[in-house]
Amino acid sequence: MLSSLPLQVMLYFNVYYSLVWCLAEGIMLHLKYHLLPWHYQFLLVTAFLILSLAEGSRLYLGYLGNLQEK
Repeated sequence: MLSSLPLQVMLYFNVYYSLVWCLAEGIMLHLKYHLLPWHYQFLLVTAFLILSLAEGSRLYLGYLGNLQEK
């Protein structure tokens, strides 16, 4: 089994798109944070952290799995 070049290219560009998404989402969260009730503040920060960590681990495992042919 060989590593997939199209998958590697998609992962490569997805890293940059994810960084832009994370930056834009973080800026929007910062701008509207003080306007929301406390429970929405908690939910938004929690969701942002979970999605950011999940996306980072997905990209890392994709790189690792594709390059090691697993």
